[in-house]
Amino acid sequence: MSTFKIEGGYSLKGDIEPQGAKNEALQVICAALLTDQDVFIDNIPEIRDVLKLIEILGNLGVKTERLGVGQYRFNASKVNLEFLKSPEYTQQAIGLRGSIMIIGPLLARFGQGFIPQPGGDKIGRRRVDTHFIGLQKLGAEFTFDKENQWYLVSAQKLTGSYMLLDEASVTGTANIVMAAVLAEGITTIYNAACEPYLQQLCKMLVSMGAKISGIGSNLLTIEGVSSLKGCKHRILPDMIEVGSFIGLAAMTASEICIKNVGIEHLGIIPESFRRLGINVAQVGDDLLIKDTDHYEIESYIDGSIMTIADAPWPGLTPDLLSVFLVVATQAKGSVLIHQKMFESRLFFVDKLIDMGAQIILCDPHRATVIGLDRKHSLRATKMVSPDIRAGIALLIAAMSAKGTSLIDNIEQIDRGYENIDGRLNALGAKITRI
Repeated sequence: MSTFKIEGGYSLKGDIEPQGAKNEALQVICAALLTDQDVFIDNIPEIRDVLKLIEILGNLGVKTERLGVGQYRFNASKVNLEFLKSPEYTQQAIGLRGSIMIIGPLLARFGQGFIPQPGGDKIGRRRVDTHFIGLQKLGAEFTFDKENQWYLVSAQKLTGSYMLLDEASVTGTANIVMAAVLAEGITTIYNAACEPYLQQLCKMLVSMGAKISGIGSNLLTIEGVSSLKGCKHRILPDMIEVGSFIGLAAMTASEICIKNVGIEHLGIIPESFRRLGINVAQVGDDLLIKDTDHYEIESYIDGSIMTIADAPWPGLTPDLLSVFLVVATQAKGSVLIHQKMFESRLFFVDKLIDMGAQIILCDPHRATVIGLDRKHSLRATKMVSPDIRAGIALLIAAMSAKGTSLIDNIEQIDRGYENIDGRLNALGAKITRI
């Protein structure tokens, strides 16, 4: 287990560029299983979760070649399904929730797929019913081995179907779409997720020969084809990193230019930070964060406390609520943070309270933050990163605090942020990896 040692209280200055989007990478890499031809993917973030998925595909028999930084070639002409039944695969897949997205492609192309109950962040109940109900609608048979915590889907033939998803699950929609592109007939998915990650996956599949309409909406129509060809695909900048850097600049009273952010794919993220009073200026495809010595949270027209809540796209992504919460601790004013999707994601706030933040945890989903308006700095302390997003929020808090903080279990942060200490140190941070 590694630790970050952070000497806080320093302002940062300079340019930083976001990595490729982690959530998109996990989807499009799995899509390489749908064809026996070469798939080239660029701008892959070389982070723990993504590299673990590439390793799983390699063990499955997929030829994986690193062509350069973030550039990979995948060829799934020879896939060894027997590996799916091995203890090694079980161990690898349990630690990576994104591994569940190999089910759809394997089912579509080979008629079966196995997956142990996936792991990932400990942020509350994360059910996978949507995945399997959708695949069953396409004609798959589903089996769950309770004793071994294994999922199995199989089908001699997939047939298109109409389905109304019970939730707009991003990974669930991705799995169903990847299965439906090779199903016979037309599949209609209503209440589909429409995040930029899913749009990118659909565009990639279209470039491979799939027939998908409604991309960017919550109503997808897929006309099945008999086979897909290879393609070249470039992953978008990671909107979660962009939001994390905006929050970091605000908390540390820094001037940072975030380069090549993919403005058109950020949705309401920049405007949501502006509601906290943060100066977020757009310069071409860059975001300039400056004049952050003081920022004041807006209130509603009637004077009531503003609420920042997550919602399916085009609403605010839940992956950034931890950052919004920590940034609000040094603002002027109060805000209610409402995390609707995961009931354990706000439990890291006890560490912020230990650091001197004024936060009332109302229940597992809601926290009220009373901003300190920089009248009192947060105190340095020792912490443990419980998940990726809480981990980056704690790192931001530690960088703004006076004194030296320690964050254990930083492997959680490494799962989502590539060389985060090196990149931030280049801007003037004081972070040591122990």
